[in-house]
Amino acid sequence: MFDPATETTAITLILALTVLSAIWMEKNIPAFRKIGAAALSIIIGMLLSNIGVIPGESVVYDFFRGPGVLAGITLFLLTVDLDSIRRAGGPMLKAFLLGACGAALGGAVMGLVFADAIGPETWKLSGQFAATYIGGGVNFAAVGQELDTSGEYFTAGVAADVIVTAIWLIACITIPEFFGKKDVDPQGVPANAVADVDVLQKSRVGNLLNSSGKPITLWDLALLLSIVMSCLWLSRVISTLVPLVPMIIWLTTLVLILAQFPVIKRISGGLVLGNYLLLLFLATNGAISVVARIIEIGPVIFYFALGTVLIHGVIIFAVGMMLKIDATVIAIASQANVGGASSAMAIAGARGVPHLILPGIAVGLLGTALGNYVGLVIANVMRLVIV
Repeated sequence: MFDPATETTAITLILALTVLSAIWMEKNIPAFRKIGAAALSIIIGMLLSNIGVIPGESVVYDFFRGPGVLAGITLFLLTVDLDSIRRAGGPMLKAFLLGACGAALGGAVMGLVFADAIGPETWKLSGQFAATYIGGGVNFAAVGQELDTSGEYFTAGVAADVIVTAIWLIACITIPEFFGKKDVDPQGVPANAVADVDVLQKSRVGNLLNSSGKPITLWDLALLLSIVMSCLWLSRVISTLVPLVPMIIWLTTLVLILAQFPVIKRISGGLVLGNYLLLLFLATNGAISVVARIIEIGPVIFYFALGTVLIHGVIIFAVGMMLKIDATVIAIASQANVGGASSAMAIAGARGVPHLILPGIAVGLLGTALGNYVGLVIANVMRLVIV
């Protein structure tokens, strides 16, 4: 066994190297590309902790599980353009809202099903899985941080989410083959959506998690830090004055309001920095996780996640088709729920419908904004029901 690196600078260095390794592996090794840097950060952090390279507890972890991840979430939410959501088109928006309802119902139902098997943390997982299958993994982290989900359950939940999301991605590519139309109608998508696709792929969405697409200036960094710290401070002050509303709700609301101002939209680098902080947060969750405990609880958490997505899928596809929404549009909206904006873009590309990329991304960003609210509502309702 190695002697743990208990000095905070050394622990921070190891976490930084963990994220660096995860990004490099995703970028350069095809087999790991499918796993993704997020899951790799957890796995490497878990490995280093469980063999004794780093300790299982540290003030460094407390920082990245607290202010660090909240700063990352703030940077993500600063990219949400509510006006683009309004332009997404009726059918896409309807399908997305159906999927959100399905995810919320799925999280609640699975909480009832697995309450005895999981125990006191069940209500938290109901909220987290409802949130993540409304808008993607950022919501899982945000709701988990607010509810203080234990490290083992959090890590097992992320692992289950990665697997279930991959399975559902395949399903969303396949289902329209059997139920979709040969030529998908734009269905209310604005005419300029097609023209925006090339620009969108190269700039805003294509690689913004890895590259801002333009230089990040000192002004950008100074402005981002000022905005993030202001939002964190204000949301904490307001939540102290109005304790009935969780701090993450105030934070989400404040950031969404700010994100609509043109000066905020012009800031470069927010998603890159937010993604990096999220990866550090995930590496931290790996570091505090005990492998034996995760293996013990893993299967139940996987079934919880799978059941939530299946209920989401039944509702969005069954009701969506009853409303005569095309299966391809539904599949893209479903991926906007389950995997976020980037997954919606991937499905639109795989299905050969570039005019649906922009609407899919728009509702994916809506999911990121909506997931925190709904996830916390579901969690607190389930807390009353099963605790």
